[in-house]
Amino acid sequence: MAWGAGAAAALAMPPIGLVPVLFFAFPVLVWLVDGAQRRRAAFAVGWWFGFGYFVVGLYWISNALLVDPEQFAWLIPFAVCGLPALLAIFTGLATLTSALWRGRGPGRVLLLAASWSAMEWLRGHAFTGFPWNLLGYAWADSAAMLQVTSVVGIYGLSLLTVLAAAAPAALADPHGDSDARRAWILPAAALAMLAVLWAGGMARLSEPAVGSVDGVRLRIVQANIPQSLKWDDSQRVANVRRYLDMSAAPAAPGTPPPTHIVWPETAVPFFLNAEPQVIAALAQVAPPGGALITGAPRIERGVASGEHGGTRIWNSVISIDSTGAIVATYDKFHLVPFGEYVPFRSVLGLAKITPGTVDFSAGPGPRTLDIPGAPPVSPLVCYEAIFPGRVTEPEPPPAWLLNVTNDAWYGRSAGPYQHLQIARVRAVEQGLPLVRAANTGISAIIDPHGRVVERLPLGETGVIDAALPAPIATGTVYARLGDTIFAAMLLFVFGGSYKLRHGWQRRVVGGG
Repeated sequence: MAWGAGAAAALAMPPIGLVPVLFFAFPVLVWLVDGAQRRRAAFAVGWWFGFGYFVVGLYWISNALLVDPEQFAWLIPFAVCGLPALLAIFTGLATLTSALWRGRGPGRVLLLAASWSAMEWLRGHAFTGFPWNLLGYAWADSAAMLQVTSVVGIYGLSLLTVLAAAAPAALADPHGDSDARRAWILPAAALAMLAVLWAGGMARLSEPAVGSVDGVRLRIVQANIPQSLKWDDSQRVANVRRYLDMSAAPAAPGTPPPTHIVWPETAVPFFLNAEPQVIAALAQVAPPGGALITGAPRIERGVASGEHGGTRIWNSVISIDSTGAIVATYDKFHLVPFGEYVPFRSVLGLAKITPGTVDFSAGPGPRTLDIPGAPPVSPLVCYEAIFPGRVTEPEPPPAWLLNVTNDAWYGRSAGPYQHLQIARVRAVEQGLPLVRAANTGISAIIDPHGRVVERLPLGETGVIDAALPAPIATGTVYARLGDTIFAAMLLFVFGGSYKLRHGWQRRVVGGG
């Protein structure tokens, strides 16, 4: 039953977005914890719930192992079941924590919500972190509900979501001590809270539009190259030519030409900084006064601290102007385990999934780049966009976010849809527009309120020609304070659980 409730809860995530299922799944979880007589059983309930949630929500990761099935297909069971089994430890710890504090009445609902949210935060930070499909992302289809993340962040929205979804569990008390009149207080308050969040979000969305940046016209190129052909030696030159041709195509009649061209992650399948001929070809399509911004691997040989004969490589974002000069470089700092590097390689003896035998090196962290003719930008490569509060450096502040990614690894699955919606929340949190270039989709331009201005569907070939939205001039509370407000909310809910637990016990003992 716990596994089924968790699997059902995953249906609330993109692209399905069946949010009402949470209001059935989480009461079931609360009641199952109520019935757990031992600590081990309480942990098991949460573990099985999490296992179902992550198996259904992350099945698409196995698609990456089918790009080279002869080498990696045997790992599919470990990806489909192994990763969810590890992530489910966090949900198991959440239910164990809530069960350690045996309580009655609505306090136990608050305790589970706080414990779950605390473990989501821990999951997002421990062992490099993996904050994918946090419960708050269930509201991804509602721009109004996402607006609160500009204050409390996605972890805060997750806390409010779990609290509301689990609230109906207060209608049934396992000890038979519930008061029918009082039992409705928490569900009614949760419903009112959601209504206030929605109304506040709608009010924020009704504010005057922020407009766009003068003199900046973007062209996002989605070449839609299958992952199986992306690094094929016989196709690499043709792949680059495809990007060049799409970049050089004239703009639609009556619209200004692009000033900046954006290509996805590793769109150039060469070590760009070591290929002057490729740079010269790219410079031909870089708009004068602007730049071509592309993802490409970067290499340095003879590095004293490097392995493999002193060779180090980075997954980078490189900007080139019309003269062929490399005007800005950013190196990805949050690498994908087993994708870009193999942890404990000497022990596991595994190869990384991406091409090549050398692990990628990590960059120094979030950086603000100066691009000719454009406002300062904070680049995010692939899943760097999933980490709340880790997408910008404070000084100098950027005016927009650029997420280049290669979701071709995951084919036509839920993965690219989830990735887009997760990245979208970073725009709301930071009050910055987000530009997203994806090889096979979904490419998009998102305004600082999280509204999708333009997008190219998954699996389509094309370009987006559009203006760059302006940022919110005053910024956001979350951009200034990060998860501080979430921490205060967490303490408040934990404290409320304690107070309700003891108040409920006094009423029961006193016959009230």
